[in-house]
Amino acid sequence: MTGLSPTTILLVLLGYFLLLMAVSYVTSRRATNRTFFSADKRSPWYLVAFGMIGASLSGVTFISIPGVVGATPEVMKALTGKAVERANIYFSYMQVVLGYLVGYVVIALVLLPLYYRLHLTSIYEYLRDRFGVQAQKAGAAYFLLSRLIGASFRIFLVAMVLQTFMMDAFGVPFWATILFMIALIWAYTYKGGIKTIIYTDTLQTLFMLIAVVATIAYIGHTMDLSFWQTLGKVRDSSYSKMFFFENGWKSPNFFFKQFLSGVLIAIVMTGLDQDMMQKNLTCRSLKEAQYNMFSFSVVLFFVNLLFLSLGALLYMYASGVGLPLPQSTDELYPTLALRHFPSFISIVFLIGFVAAAFSSADSALTSLTTSFSMDFLGMRADEDAPDRPGDRRKRMLVHVAFSLVIMGIVIVANAYREEAVINKLFKFAGYTYGPLLGMFSFGILTRRRVQDRWVLPVTLGAALLAVVLDLNSATWFQGFTFGFFILAVNGLLTFLGLWLISKPGSIKN
Repeated sequence: MTGLSPTTILLVLLGYFLLLMAVSYVTSRRATNRTFFSADKRSPWYLVAFGMIGASLSGVTFISIPGVVGATPEVMKALTGKAVERANIYFSYMQVVLGYLVGYVVIALVLLPLYYRLHLTSIYEYLRDRFGVQAQKAGAAYFLLSRLIGASFRIFLVAMVLQTFMMDAFGVPFWATILFMIALIWAYTYKGGIKTIIYTDTLQTLFMLIAVVATIAYIGHTMDLSFWQTLGKVRDSSYSKMFFFENGWKSPNFFFKQFLSGVLIAIVMTGLDQDMMQKNLTCRSLKEAQYNMFSFSVVLFFVNLLFLSLGALLYMYASGVGLPLPQSTDELYPTLALRHFPSFISIVFLIGFVAAAFSSADSALTSLTTSFSMDFLGMRADEDAPDRPGDRRKRMLVHVAFSLVIMGIVIVANAYREEAVINKLFKFAGYTYGPLLGMFSFGILTRRRVQDRWVLPVTLGAALLAVVLDLNSATWFQGFTFGFFILAVNGLLTFLGLWLISKPGSIKN
């Protein structure tokens, strides 16, 4: 199935993880709870910015974005055997990425100043200060649920690839593969926490980009083109169409629909997400954190453009050599890299793929531990608050517990994967960001006081109503589907619900 032997794959990956362990050893010496949670507030902003690229682009993105470029009606019909009425996708994803840029500006100019002014380590401490303890726990619980499912999905994806191309050859069962992966992540994160993640994310982002650039260069070499000539060929191809204004709001690729979705996704899944914000809050000052966010957004724009260019080239290559398309667009990149490209490309693909997935999973595990420790156990990471007796042991136990929970979710998902349960769970996790959007928006935009004990029921009700609307929108609204706009609807319902349980009055902050 691949030019690489299972033994070669194992040796390459073990070498990669030995490098991560070396980084962990250097960064975790004399680590305290404050080091684990906040990296002692000494992270270089440029490393944080570069490392966040890998954290924001998971293993799913690593293979999905290139594959989706060619998902035209003709390609989808060839894959499914059925006529598919949908707009060509091509580079339309860049419309979402342009929305990201606006969302990141909001994060840099509105949310980061708020977080730094309040000296937060867990961003859900803001909900405690603004509404009360129950609101803090509700916000943290939504984050924990989302990240548990998301991290499990990413681990599951990598485990399936490793199981198929390596572990099956050694007769290793799937549960042992998962245990092996979780143990590796735990080993290099349990002590240094976010400080280690800042540096491992930098390495993982580098490996991911090397994989993409090397693949583009190889395909260009087969066409007798330089790297820049290869990108020029993509620019001049039919795949490079980026903006879509046809068919209005009912079209999934309509510019304003995707642009506004991108704004919402960035604000909610970066600015209101402990995983992504924890890295920003390790910078030395607000100004450096803002430098980080602005530089990260610019680099991310060009990285996404690079991924889409790779996708166009993969389709050109497959067409040029007469290779049949795989059964899923997500299989395009791994199929070509592991079965048709030279061993060097196979190796850099594997490392890049694992790096992309693990840069999301390891930081998720760290942020899960941080949020639970601070939002539910009351631990602190203040400079003037030394570790209390037993706190370090509790934090390590929480780290182990979340590792085992992720392992359990992945094993269950594997048992039911024929029913696509994991995909349904991953989509369900998206609904949990809506209440966070509503709570933070209400806290920032109004000065009303809420009845803290009613926050959880209100947010649960809003999320359930959003699910009902999302499932029935095509029937109720003449074919209109919300897509990522369900985040806005969910947030608005939460906002209105909080208004109903609030009253005028001064606020704590």
